[in-house]
Amino acid sequence: MTDLASFLVEHPPFQSLGPDELDELAGAATVHSFETGTIVVDYGAHVPEEIWMVQTGQVVLLPVGAEVSTAEPIDTVAPGGIFGFFALLTDGDVKFTARASEPSVVVRLPGNLVRPIFAKPPGLAFLATSAWNSMSGRTNAVEQAASRRPVGDLVRAEPVFTTPDTTVRDAVKHMTAQRTSYVLIPLRDGDYGIFTDRDLRTRVVAAGVGIDVPIRQVMSAPAKCVTADRLAATVLMDMLEMGLRHMPVLTHHGRVLGVLEDADLLAASTRQSFVLRRAIGLAANAGELEAVTAGITDLAVDLFRGGTDASATSGILSVVIDSVVRRALELALANSVGIAPSKFAWLTLGSIARREAMPSSDVDSALSWADELTAEKGRFLRMAGRVHTILDACGLPGDSNGAVAAKPLFARSAGEWTSATEEWLDDPLKNRGLIMSSLLVDGRVVWGDNALHTVPAAYRTMRADHPNALRLQLLNALSDKARMWSLRDVLSRRGGTFDLKAHALTPIVNLARWGGLTVGIASASTPARLEAAAGNGLLSEADSKILTEVFAVLQGLRMAHQVDQIAAGHTPGDIVTMSELSPLNRSLLSDGVREIAAVQRRMNNLLATAT
Repeated sequence: MTDLASFLVEHPPFQSLGPDELDELAGAATVHSFETGTIVVDYGAHVPEEIWMVQTGQVVLLPVGAEVSTAEPIDTVAPGGIFGFFALLTDGDVKFTARASEPSVVVRLPGNLVRPIFAKPPGLAFLATSAWNSMSGRTNAVEQAASRRPVGDLVRAEPVFTTPDTTVRDAVKHMTAQRTSYVLIPLRDGDYGIFTDRDLRTRVVAAGVGIDVPIRQVMSAPAKCVTADRLAATVLMDMLEMGLRHMPVLTHHGRVLGVLEDADLLAASTRQSFVLRRAIGLAANAGELEAVTAGITDLAVDLFRGGTDASATSGILSVVIDSVVRRALELALANSVGIAPSKFAWLTLGSIARREAMPSSDVDSALSWADELTAEKGRFLRMAGRVHTILDACGLPGDSNGAVAAKPLFARSAGEWTSATEEWLDDPLKNRGLIMSSLLVDGRVVWGDNALHTVPAAYRTMRADHPNALRLQLLNALSDKARMWSLRDVLSRRGGTFDLKAHALTPIVNLARWGGLTVGIASASTPARLEAAAGNGLLSEADSKILTEVFAVLQGLRMAHQVDQIAAGHTPGDIVTMSELSPLNRSLLSDGVREIAAVQRRMNNLLATAT
């Protein structure tokens, strides 16, 4: 055991283990010998509970079912190397066969002891630079491109429905006839139930339920759904984390476009972020969470420099930050006596809510709780303060302007939010109503009951019920002029710098928010809002397309700038020095700003004519 412990500590990711941890791991390990050509493990037919480490010899990793003589190896593992860790961490989602390519001695390490190792910084660093990179490089270009596309673009077939009273027997016949592994069941409240082949195995066959019972008794309800603008990469991570195989895709008006399966979304570029999210969920205390989240900025750098575009990188970063917020909430709730977790909702606001986070993004938040708990406001504020203290330590600071749930202005009961919404719509200039509504309309629930986020419902009918408030939203959006410099820049001789966010991206984001409200859409991504609003009378389809394209270019420039700052050891920000940009990027930036300004002028002229 002593020799094995000495061998383990010489190789990553075990160098950081203390003597007691090493002894425990070595004591639980078993050593196995394999002749040439012998299968060590087949992850096509085996749910992993372990990882393997080569002590002597060599092991080759092959696609499941491949012929040894003709297959190109996925990877070759030499002494000191380990394999099976991604199969373990993804509960068997990664499949391959490991064979000894020469007489080999291989150490089996139990999963319950090694899993926590990969949740710590040395383990995460190992995963980021491991041989999985060579495996992920084998993903074809179609799969890589798919991971960066909205899931609505990936729907290939019409959804399959049945009624709640349909028997299991008839539902399965219908699934077979339609060649699907699921069926959707519309419910009276507008939600959907779903029945899948997994439900057939676990809720019918294994449970001994008769096949003539109504499908409503064995379906999963309500089905977890996503809107069509969500990026495939982030949806896949949600499915992996929640153990789902099917995901209905909806328009923002609730119409089902189709149902995607996890295999439709499989993309190697999401693996690193998935592992990081698993590590976040395993953090036992605030200190461990702080250590794990040190890898978030590195994740953004690795994704973007590895070929993931800015939009997908932002989406994945937003999802990971959501995971940190949820874990910080769980840790804070453990010390918050008297707060029922089911009686409140935590809202993320701003760019993270739109899934457009950057490494520089701070965490805007709000709280809403059940009306009967209004007297507990003090407890909710203290809990929110603890959450943001944890997030600050994790390198995720709260909004510098105070838009955080620990402030009374952003912590109210559901009824109080409804009353505030009515006031903002009646008089947007009172009590900062225009600013507050812009923040809360973007809001997205990351914890708790969605019904407690009462603001969006009133804004979905804004065009018909409050046209003057909607007009003020547009005037406010058009007042944020896209410009290459300001008078202050000229007077202070700072004309050589440019604020990507304030002077280019914010005008697009605000116009998109207004555009979404004109067609009844509250929270959504900027591109989704622009697409939905195209042709609304003031924003033409051509201008919507222009703004969408410019937004993508500017987000790319912004991400590249911040990634370079991080790599150089600097704090990421939005101020770029024009002379340091390449001629191409200077041209792209200048052209983009001119395009935004031109759209703003055209909309101003149309607004004046309409008035």
